[in-house]
Amino acid sequence: MAKTVYLANPYGFSVQQNELLLPQLAAALEELGLEVWEPFARNNQVDFLKEGWAYRIGQSDFRDVAESDAIFAVVNGVPPDEGVMVELGMAIALGKPTFLFRDDFRRVVDSEEYPLNLMLFTGLPEEGWQDYFYTSVDEIASPEKALAQWASRP
Repeated sequence: MAKTVYLANPYGFSVQQNELLLPQLAAALEELGLEVWEPFARNNQVDFLKEGWAYRIGQSDFRDVAESDAIFAVVNGVPPDEGVMVELGMAIALGKPTFLFRDDFRRVVDSEEYPLNLMLFTGLPEEGWQDYFYTSVDEIASPEKALAQWASRP
């Protein structure tokens, strides 16, 4: 059975990002043999006209984070998307393997060590955190990086 990875991202809010960027990320993860749990695709059956839809989506996303094997979080933006940050925080608290993706060149820092808020790196190892941080879609398949190594372990 394939390992599951929760693809935390804000791309479902934009038609162009959903059509152009999201498929590239999902395909790169699938090429590693992972089953991708993408929240917008998994929650598209929700009736947005029915009262309580927002609560149901939040609960569904939380359940998916808890039941997935790892999280791959898109942390673009200044600051990164707040929903992605909550999902990432949940995954870190649950002890899930954590992988970060940022192809946004802007720096958002409170330390010189990390390119983003230091709290986003609490799910990564102190030494070698760079192996869990991705700056391009092509880099996702790199056998030297942590995700490909994690994906190939039984």
